[in-house]
Amino acid sequence: MAYSLASLATQLSAQLGGDGELQILRLATFDGAKQGDITFVSDKKLLTRLSECQASAIVLPTALKESYQGNALFMDNPYVGYALLARLFDTTPNLSAMIADSAQIHESAIIGENVAIAENVVIGENVKVGDNSQIFANTVIAQGTELGKACKIYPNVTIYHNSQIGNDVIIHANTVIGSDGFGNAPYQGTWVKIPQIGKVIIGDDVEIGSCTSIDRGALSNTIIGSGVRIDNQCQIAHNVQIGEHTAIAGGSNIAGSTTIGKHCIIGGSVAMNGHISIVDNVIITGDSMVMRSIKKAGIYSSGIPTQENKAWRKTAAYTLKIEELFKRVKSLEKQIEDKN
Repeated sequence: MAYSLASLATQLSAQLGGDGELQILRLATFDGAKQGDITFVSDKKLLTRLSECQASAIVLPTALKESYQGNALFMDNPYVGYALLARLFDTTPNLSAMIADSAQIHESAIIGENVAIAENVVIGENVKVGDNSQIFANTVIAQGTELGKACKIYPNVTIYHNSQIGNDVIIHANTVIGSDGFGNAPYQGTWVKIPQIGKVIIGDDVEIGSCTSIDRGALSNTIIGSGVRIDNQCQIAHNVQIGEHTAIAGGSNIAGSTTIGKHCIIGGSVAMNGHISIVDNVIITGDSMVMRSIKKAGIYSSGIPTQENKAWRKTAAYTLKIEELFKRVKSLEKQIEDKN
């Protein structure tokens, strides 16, 4: 679909520079763009290469409005401009608003208007599905679950009973919502299963990546706040609470009853201990292990950076001697104090 540069400026709330009638056909990378394409610059390094770009138009920082003479859209945050353009040029398919013959829908389920339900979907007793939602093939939505408006549930998702999911939620393929948390009581050398009788409650405008598991609460609920982004292959354990607009990157694991504040960024493969709290506006870099609560906003890291194997072996050997070295330092300090 083609857009005039002027219409794109209106839709992005950007300032127009150059030919407003210019037709834009595609969104492309800076280096791969050609005539008919629009691209963006958010990396300052690319600003020195503007003359090399073959795109018909570029989304640029507002600060360049007076100096750049080409076709452009000027925004304070060009990366947000890229996100908005990607929405316009998105080619992800949508389902037609129809119910497949092979879908199994319980007679008590309430299905809203303009809902698409694909092949082999199973919708259980007393489920509610909001208007304009799309449920892709082989998805299971168990009894008592409420799904809001304009949700998109991709293939092979399983949503267990009594889950509550808000509006405009996207859940990618093979994710499981509301499975049992890891509840077991030790008894005479065996384990006694603790049924998990809480829920999963997910707010509005949440996106959950593929192959992620979010466990239901044990007694209280697992709560995912509005605007949260959870990447692929994450584990969110029972009774976890995640504040609004927090983002969690792929492979991270959050143990039970941990509370994460609003507007946090959790890097990839982060592991969090259970029963701790993270305040708002915390950034945790990838591969960190969070053992204790974080009570002050800021950037936190742990782990050992990659080294050549030979150097790493020495580092590991030194690490094993830390306690011995600590005792020796304390002994030397005491000897100095005694002399003084």
